[in-house]
Amino acid sequence: MTNENKVGNYRWVIASLLLFSTTINYMDRQVISYVKDYFCTPIAKGGFGWTDNQYSYVTACFTAFYAGITVVAGLVIDKIGTKLGLALSLIIWSTFGILNAFAGSSVVVHTIVRSLFGIGEAGNFPASIKTVAEWFPKKERALATGIFNSGSNIGAMIAALFVPWCLIHWGEATGWKMAYIITGAVGFLWLIFWFLLYNPPAKSKYLTKEEFDLIHEDDLVVHAAPSEDVALHENISWGRLFRYPQTWAFFWGKFLTDGVWWFLLFWLPDYLKKQFGMDIHHIMWPTFTVYFISIFGSTFGGNLPRMMINRGTPVYKARMRAMFIIALFPLFLLLTQYFGNKEVFGDYASVLAIAVICIGAAAHQAWSANLFTTVSDMFPKKAIGSVTGIGGMAGGIGGVVIQRLSGILNTSYPKDAYLIMFTVCALAYIIAWTIIRLLTLKPSKIAV
Repeated sequence: MTNENKVGNYRWVIASLLLFSTTINYMDRQVISYVKDYFCTPIAKGGFGWTDNQYSYVTACFTAFYAGITVVAGLVIDKIGTKLGLALSLIIWSTFGILNAFAGSSVVVHTIVRSLFGIGEAGNFPASIKTVAEWFPKKERALATGIFNSGSNIGAMIAALFVPWCLIHWGEATGWKMAYIITGAVGFLWLIFWFLLYNPPAKSKYLTKEEFDLIHEDDLVVHAAPSEDVALHENISWGRLFRYPQTWAFFWGKFLTDGVWWFLLFWLPDYLKKQFGMDIHHIMWPTFTVYFISIFGSTFGGNLPRMMINRGTPVYKARMRAMFIIALFPLFLLLTQYFGNKEVFGDYASVLAIAVICIGAAAHQAWSANLFTTVSDMFPKKAIGSVTGIGGMAGGIGGVVIQRLSGILNTSYPKDAYLIMFTVCALAYIIAWTIIRLLTLKPSKIAV
């Protein structure tokens, strides 16, 4: 019998629950990017007649609400706990995800429903990061984060195939509604397993003493259940957290890089249509491939600092070294429009451009897994939900900027829009790493 079997591995069941939650989260939010073409089709041809700018308002408002509520969600989750916090979040986003099917053609109504949908989705990452901190020792947190964070890719992959299928099977006029209804309903199935299988470590009947001790091996003292629960639910002043440079490091890391993923989620199908003339039938597999390849970035990126730590590298040094290596790969996005030139590369142009985007997307997921884990490296467990919420707000603000920038450029400067956008995305990570490094020269965990 291996040591792992003696200790137990129920913590990985918890990671699997978070993986599926994140999968549903991203599957639901991805629907709109595939129905954009129908929404932006002229009314005379059966569509809604939206412009790129109007579409960007809908996605930007969703992102803005997601950003603003993420902070509140972090505070709420710190107070009520991860079990109820994540469940409540999913109920809200699934409900409004379904209601999106009944929004009609009005940009205003879609914006309102999508914004309320964003309120629900805002709780997923603060709850998941806090759950990882509660259930995993420090050396395993980046890997656990990488595993659940890969759900963002899996959800996007499912949407890449499922939503176009809905549009083809039911026709665009009905298919977009069915896509919203079905993806929204899936979340309620997940709730059954969440309530059956999840409790905090101190209350879990499936956790062995050995695994409990492993989870708390980084603590100077392994607390008994009551004192640990009290510590995790202490209220921490939000303003107080902003006094620490570590908070600002996470803030700027999220602000500068989260928008890249928002850009890929909401604009990649549009890029493929405009750059290569692809229709709904043709964009399915290219977008699926981008998100599939990204999974390897998420899991490898989460494991990279772990390998360094196991070889004796201090946690902070390993994390920053890994993040610097990862930050170099998005620079390949600078070549996207060059390889996407059909006059130079002919039929291979789309393949080469998608390959470059795959590298950038995988690098983002690797970066994200490590960036999230820096919170548990630098802050005590009781503050993780709040700090993650602050970072989510920052990432959401960055996402709003990216959405509006893309909408404005595609409307006013369509020929150069994607060249500018991919350049912004390529440089974001190395700039973010530099700021994080400067703000965290003293890597010790702070006392809040």
